[in-house]
Amino acid sequence: MTVDHTQAPVLEALADYHRLGHLSFTPPGHKQARGADPAVRETLGDAVFLGDVLASGGLDDRLTRGRVLERAEELMADAVHAEHTFFTTCGSSLSVKAAMLAVAGPHEKLLIGRDAHKSVVSGLILSGIEPVWIEPRWDAERHLAHPPSAAEYERAFEAHPDAKGALVTSPTPYGSCAALGDIAEVCHRRSVPLIVDEAWGAHLPFHPDLPSWAMDAGADICVTSIHKMGSGLEQGSVFHLRGDLVPPDLLKMRADLLGTTSPSVLLYAGLDGWRRQMALRGKELMGGALDLAARVHSAIEEIDGMHVDDRDDFCGPGLADDFDPLPGVIDLDGLGITGFQAADWLREHRHIDAHLTDHRRIGMQITHGDDEETTGELLAALRDLARAAPELDPAPRVEVPPPSELRMEQARLPRDAFFGPAENVPVAEAAGRIAAEMITPYPPGIPAVLPGELLTEPILEYLRTGLAAGMNLPDPADAELETIRVVNASAE
Repeated sequence: MTVDHTQAPVLEALADYHRLGHLSFTPPGHKQARGADPAVRETLGDAVFLGDVLASGGLDDRLTRGRVLERAEELMADAVHAEHTFFTTCGSSLSVKAAMLAVAGPHEKLLIGRDAHKSVVSGLILSGIEPVWIEPRWDAERHLAHPPSAAEYERAFEAHPDAKGALVTSPTPYGSCAALGDIAEVCHRRSVPLIVDEAWGAHLPFHPDLPSWAMDAGADICVTSIHKMGSGLEQGSVFHLRGDLVPPDLLKMRADLLGTTSPSVLLYAGLDGWRRQMALRGKELMGGALDLAARVHSAIEEIDGMHVDDRDDFCGPGLADDFDPLPGVIDLDGLGITGFQAADWLREHRHIDAHLTDHRRIGMQITHGDDEETTGELLAALRDLARAAPELDPAPRVEVPPPSELRMEQARLPRDAFFGPAENVPVAEAAGRIAAEMITPYPPGIPAVLPGELLTEPILEYLRTGLAAGMNLPDPADAELETIRVVNASAE
């Protein structure tokens, strides 16, 4: 069947809605901006409100007989070599939960890389799935985690043959990638599915010089955030399905359990438009982004004290299997400042926003939306940062544990620890207790502490010193981390 990627069903239906002059006596109550506050209209612009219509009974009729969303999803599936695609407007945080619930249920096992995003842990808490944690490959020199190897998944399945499937995060927010084809083969020999959290990989299908993406590598379910590296709006996400190990109706049912009944047509339009843009011009646009990133990274290398991590840094024995250069991870160890300091200085003094920040790095992602002007401003700001660095306060030391001390024992299911009786104890007295909350340095959002883990002093010291150095910890009950929520002593 020939697929016409010049079509954009959501965008075309929205244009028809306005062309035909539909008058709505339904939500949303702003009635195509007419009821919105004038100051809000001035800041946001009326286009936002004009695109905010009901998905059914607005964009499509009440019985969705125009198949607007369904046709847009079919086009997206074709563009990335999937058999089925589902749009969601609650971000990949919802999509990955739906994927997990389609593969395993309460008290069933799922193999998961321990470098998973907090949304995966939230999925464990909601579902009662029992995680079998797979160790990432730790770069002890750079204090960085890369996705687990296929051999680690093989060993875990041998130890847990009753596991219902596996989940791996690839690419990581740092751009390091797993050998997805090998991990898929490990799963499929056992007739169980592989879920890939590919939130950072929306762009991967559209240029041959980028790492392989999940659907071509043989994964069963792939979750992708179109807003991260693509042109979609924030919260726009898709999940793709192929093969016969997960029925599409089951996956849709799990998504319906979690998703909103009031999806944003604005987000649908962003997803639909991104697919058309990439299907028609993806190779050209991604090629331009790769070329631009290479030039920018070469220029950064000429700045004393800065180094852009590349394939030679991230890939090799015991490290990542592949690498995406577009996240633009800059190591500042040579400047003697933290990524937290650098990000704060760049925002305050040059109005430049970094994405990733950690104890020694910042991430400056390059996409097809950048050009010589935006990257020129970035380079000028980074040169200014290098000149200012000697005048900054001495970098607070973050006590990053060695790999041997990074992992804590999962003493209780995340769900049981999170919802069970709990108490707050001083962080100085928390070692040896079972955590009852998540603690997640953000970005990139990979939890350092999970509910049910047995807290250790090295991890607590890492969080204490990280917070003092500027680390963002948005989820603990005590934002100052003077206390930590643990399982009640009588329940341990």
